[in-house]
Amino acid sequence: MTDIIAAIVQAFVPHTLAAGLSTAAARTAEAAASGATLVVFPETWLPGYPIWLDVCRDVALWDHAPTKAVYRALADNSVAVPSDTTRTLGDISRTNKVTLVIGVSERVDEGPGRGTLYNSILTFGPDGALLNHHRKLMPTHTERMVWGTGDADGIRAVTSGGARIGSLVCWEHWMPLARQALHESGEDIHAALWPTVHEMHQVASRQYAFEGRCFVLAAGSLMRASELPATLEPHPTTKPFVMRGGSAIIGPDGTYLAGPLFEEEAVLVATLDLSRVREESMTLDVTGHYSRPELLALHITRTGRTTSWTP
Repeated sequence: MTDIIAAIVQAFVPHTLAAGLSTAAARTAEAAASGATLVVFPETWLPGYPIWLDVCRDVALWDHAPTKAVYRALADNSVAVPSDTTRTLGDISRTNKVTLVIGVSERVDEGPGRGTLYNSILTFGPDGALLNHHRKLMPTHTERMVWGTGDADGIRAVTSGGARIGSLVCWEHWMPLARQALHESGEDIHAALWPTVHEMHQVASRQYAFEGRCFVLAAGSLMRASELPATLEPHPTTKPFVMRGGSAIIGPDGTYLAGPLFEEEAVLVATLDLSRVREESMTLDVTGHYSRPELLALHITRTGRTTSWTP
């Protein structure tokens, strides 16, 4: 096994898709210049996480005109797959010879579900090819007002740049079967995409690294309350930073290799010694892993939990 230099881009959220693509290109080039061959951006980096759902008043009111206008802007700046935007992202990967993992608000433009938005992760290889496309299984709480229910098609690791790379979005890190499916697919490196990596998200990311015996790149965004949509009213208790970053790179024993870093922009870089994945895997049999998928099915049957999804 070999070493891989990995990077997380922690930056202020873009206001438009075009601005986000420009920042993504510049920061990916910066990461590549530092030697990184894997670059990770946070949850729905394009066009930015709709944190206004959580910190602004009246957004859940029926037929609320200001919220409808903000939602329209989110939809207009969301990413169709495939599209010119995904081709641009592929070009960024290819130009910089990196594997790129990036969160997007995805928009369906044609066919069944036209107009639906999804909270998605796109993974591009160093040749610019789209290697994986995952839609968040279940939007969390207020997110259900803007994003549809996803599927399990992208719950898998892919091989790129000499490593097996998987990813999940936010609350999926508390979904046991989603975690287990990725563990079974053989991750060396896991991209954990969050809006902001606050304390409980740090706990979940470190737990994932320890449970999966893999490196975890926990990526979070930055946003000040002053950057919230001007037409919406923040709650009186809203703090100056509504997204604080908190990005961190975590080893397969759950310890920090870089970060967590709060309230400042950075390209967080660390060298990942993939031989540590094998060293830490020595204890997998006693940490609750299932070495064969049929044992997971047996566990589900015995505990009375049913599912139509076979990892």
